[in-house]
Amino acid sequence: MDIYVRRGESFWYFSNLFNIPLQLIIDSNRDVDPNALTVGQAVKIPGYAAVDYRIRAGDTLWQIAQSRNIHLDALVLANRNSNPNQLYIGQMIKVPTRITWRIVQGKKSYDSRSFMNDVRRLESIYPFMKVPSIGNSVLGKRIPEAQIGNGNKKVHYNGAFHANEWITTPILMTFINDYLLALTNHSSIRGLSMLNLYTQTALSIVPMVNPDGVDLVLNGPPEEEPWNERVVEWNKGSIDFSDWKANIRGVDLNDQFPAEWEREKARNPTEPGPRDYVGEKPLSEPEAIAMAELTRKRDFSRVLAFHTQGKVIYWGFENLEPPESEAIVQEFARVSGYQPVKSIESYAGYKDWFIQDWRRPGFTVELGFGINPLPLSQFDEIYEEALGIFLAGLYM
Repeated sequence: MDIYVRRGESFWYFSNLFNIPLQLIIDSNRDVDPNALTVGQAVKIPGYAAVDYRIRAGDTLWQIAQSRNIHLDALVLANRNSNPNQLYIGQMIKVPTRITWRIVQGKKSYDSRSFMNDVRRLESIYPFMKVPSIGNSVLGKRIPEAQIGNGNKKVHYNGAFHANEWITTPILMTFINDYLLALTNHSSIRGLSMLNLYTQTALSIVPMVNPDGVDLVLNGPPEEEPWNERVVEWNKGSIDFSDWKANIRGVDLNDQFPAEWEREKARNPTEPGPRDYVGEKPLSEPEAIAMAELTRKRDFSRVLAFHTQGKVIYWGFENLEPPESEAIVQEFARVSGYQPVKSIESYAGYKDWFIQDWRRPGFTVELGFGINPLPLSQFDEIYEEALGIFLAGLYM
């Protein structure tokens, strides 16, 4: 929500007026010098929306403010072009409304359009969250990264590397929403102060690495040629893509990283298809390239890649993982009930590459249990299990 500065006002005043942490207002206005505010300058207040209200007979701003449990001056600030002493019946004014509910409704078929709509809505309400694009998919769809917090510890989460594991995206988006809600409403999650985590940790989340693949699973073949015909051919003539893990070019994005890639290639399919084809070379696909470039740029302290299914957490790779990985995964297991597994015969994955090249903690978390794509009936259970891991990844 935008308000407009009057003479003598400050971010500190706005923080008290709207009961929003000062740091969140500062971070929501990165292009504004808080020590040099000018009269009429727009300032974003996170966690609020300006809701239309039509004046009725007998209304006053004071009565409206009282009924909405907001300060009168907050109402005045949201209506800079209205004279509070000259209201008239039928006039439309803006009422600052604190957001106390989830924007993200993840218990549905969550394709790239649903995802991008929620990203835009969250970005508008919570402008302290930055959402740059890390790149584009084969079909040109944006791959957004949510950045929350400004601490020294750099933590990264991602989801939907595999197309039919798309439920990881709304799970991650629900956590983002809950985190933002807790920050702007001075609330905790499972007894933890979110503002403390915000100041200590810089969290990066790429909720949907593979938008083309997710849309293929949920919506069927794209209209774009030649992909419309090719994906059906690679899928053995079937238009049921529920088993499809790959991107639109039939390349498994989690077999694309230069961590014993040749060993993975030797045991997997040699042509594009629904799953396990490693591509012509490591990092041949734009989605994998985007993730690699992001990881090199951000220099993360740890990474967690969320997949489905199995209720297990893989935490090692070729004995290259650091000693602290075991203590971290034991905490993840405690808060989720999932089983820690050091390693399996699998190579060229994102967390494998991270462990190999950085020698820092990396984890693949297999959410839920069953046959992919997991049913939405598991959503609430999976979210509660994952929530402990999301939080532990920040405070550990």
